[in-house]
Amino acid sequence: MRRTPPPAALTVALAVLVLVGCSPAGGVSPGPSTAEDAARLVLAVDQRFAGIRPRDPDLIGQSAWYEVTDAGDGWQVQVYVGWGDCPAGCISHHAWLYHVSRGGTVELVSQEGEPLPGESGIRGVVTAGPTCPVVTDPPDPNCAERPVAGAELVIRDANAAQVARATSGADGRFAVALAPGAYEVSPQPVDGLMGTPAPLEVRVEVGEPSEQLAISYDTGIR
Repeated sequence: MRRTPPPAALTVALAVLVLVGCSPAGGVSPGPSTAEDAARLVLAVDQRFAGIRPRDPDLIGQSAWYEVTDAGDGWQVQVYVGWGDCPAGCISHHAWLYHVSRGGTVELVSQEGEPLPGESGIRGVVTAGPTCPVVTDPPDPNCAERPVAGAELVIRDANAAQVARATSGADGRFAVALAPGAYEVSPQPVDGLMGTPAPLEVRVEVGEPSEQLAISYDTGIR
């Protein structure tokens, strides 16, 4: 007995039902449900992170690692790469901090340290001064400008699009890897310091050492 093929419309309807039944609710892939899921999303955004393992506090000389903490609305994932005598603590390093939302959105919050060997970019130091009410000539070494930790810098390209953010470390230093091109570096307000330094125009060249910037805030001491 021969079977009559179903009408074309019925075939399409059955196919739709099969697709809906096999897809997550609403047709949207679920976001990360664990810290491990969040870490995998972050490691996938940059090919330089391939092979990086979780931080092991008992492993001496671990030169590259990631660490995940719960942020309430998602996770914060720190990725660290160090080089230069790492068994003794690594002479140089670069670190990235990412936020991963419950929905799976990965956002670079900040990065600090020195550019990786062979990379182009910018680096520098953020300070604040004066630190004494009277400036002498010659300058008093005890009145040198102090490093500013936690200062945020927004980097925009020639089209005024934000391409990176950097945060100064405890020593005031920061670094950002950037492709060759023209950029504007805009310091952001810092609590307790007067005013905000003017944006700086910089150019990153192919094969040239990282541009070094000096950014100074006003303490208001007079």
